[in-house]
Amino acid sequence: MPPTRFRRLARRTALLAATTLAVGFSLSVPAADGVAPTLKATKVTKTDEPGVTANLWEWNWKSIGKECSVLAADGYSGVQVAPPQNSLKRLSGDAETATIHPWWEVYQPVSYDLTSRMGSEAQFKAMVKKCRAAGVKVYVDAVINHMTGQGTTSYGGQDYTPYNYPDVPYGPADFHYNTGECSSSDGGIQDFNNKNQVFKCNLVGLEDLDTDSAKVQAELAGYLNKLLGYGVSGFRVDAGKHVGQDDLDGIYARLNATKDGTKPYWALEVFGGGPGVLSPQAFTKSGDVLGLDGGRQIFNAFKSYEANHVGSIATLEVFGTGSGLTSSAKTMSFVTNHDTDRNAGEYLGYKDGDTYILANQWLLAQGYGSPQVYSSFTWNDRADSPPDKNGTSGLIANTSCTNGKWTCDHRNPGIVGMVGWHNYVGAAKRTNFYTDEFNVIAFSKGTKGWAAFNNGPSAKEIRVQTGLPKGTYCDIISGKRVGSSCTGTPVAVNTTGFTRVTVPAKGAVAFKRTDRV
Repeated sequence: MPPTRFRRLARRTALLAATTLAVGFSLSVPAADGVAPTLKATKVTKTDEPGVTANLWEWNWKSIGKECSVLAADGYSGVQVAPPQNSLKRLSGDAETATIHPWWEVYQPVSYDLTSRMGSEAQFKAMVKKCRAAGVKVYVDAVINHMTGQGTTSYGGQDYTPYNYPDVPYGPADFHYNTGECSSSDGGIQDFNNKNQVFKCNLVGLEDLDTDSAKVQAELAGYLNKLLGYGVSGFRVDAGKHVGQDDLDGIYARLNATKDGTKPYWALEVFGGGPGVLSPQAFTKSGDVLGLDGGRQIFNAFKSYEANHVGSIATLEVFGTGSGLTSSAKTMSFVTNHDTDRNAGEYLGYKDGDTYILANQWLLAQGYGSPQVYSSFTWNDRADSPPDKNGTSGLIANTSCTNGKWTCDHRNPGIVGMVGWHNYVGAAKRTNFYTDEFNVIAFSKGTKGWAAFNNGPSAKEIRVQTGLPKGTYCDIISGKRVGSSCTGTPVAVNTTGFTRVTVPAKGAVAFKRTDRV
């Protein structure tokens, strides 16, 4: 979600997310070219699950279209893209944020045409087509809770005033504040444990749509259906927690099927900390939720030792529902995303270097949820945006993975190796868990794969059971198997399945059954 009205991005309270998949839909008509089939309330229940996705956050459409062939070759099944709708365009900085075009502009909609910082509607359509041709599904970050909270003009050139967006069109009656449904004294959320305020009041200054009205639901569904018609496979619902479950059900019930004939996938942004119906667990009946609480647990295991001399990755022997998280089947998991990357001390981010890479490798091996690898741009100030195409236009430049301005962590060889490892082992059960009770762990996934992780400052030799047959295997973190040879470190497994291996400091060793050389 956007920390909007200036720099309120890194909200530490329970701000965001939730959404609701209406249950039991089926196709009424076959899809025509460019038109998704309509869902009706009958029998089809299959949802378009994402697999391992790369979040190429605020990459422009041209760059994502080009990158999808790389993603496909590296084993990613999907890509998440930034909000494509027309948004606020700031014309100057302010006292809180000197950045003229902060990253969160794209989270303040003005209309639902697809003229954005990332490119035009034609470029968006071309990107989706290229990605689908490469076998990579596209998931859109959808902002449906609110409009903007400042400014007067947009990237598409449309002018607007508070609670008046003529190009949708929305007027004052289309917002909770003006319908009298918000119970707070100033129209904003004053208590994040108050259901009425969370669902019906303005979130950090953003004008909260009256999402329980048929008109607003129809406008939002029309926007999302346009994206589905272009070949999009699903959505990350920004600030879904603030839409409300009944309203989300109503919007989802109006959606079409994907071009693949499935229900669109929804991943609901629901920050933890709220009681009862405001908790992430309460939303899993309606769809998947983002693994924000899991990201905090990952930080506490990987980073808190360095910061506070407490905790270690040995605590990750229990992770998921056993540690209080939402179920794996209902979670889109990650180490960080665009909000949490900027919350140092709470979540890991690219600035954590090897620790961040190692945590991503562990998550892919752990197999909790549908894992997503976040990959974006470098930043100094939390409001910073990607490199500008024309200096100060706000339009985003083409991505380069060699100029130091983009992180491109999804291309890291160790992460790519673990994407393939994750895809191969599938749902195999974790066995042979080993820990030195400190900062080294190892485990098998059935008889299909084995991995070890060392979060400590020194290399560590371990002797452990791998669960794999005797042979010499190629470590896919340091290299890869090419024919009958290995470009990385060979690892010998004896007749009883044991190996003796040195796990590098801040590093991992992993191989799967097919990596025998």
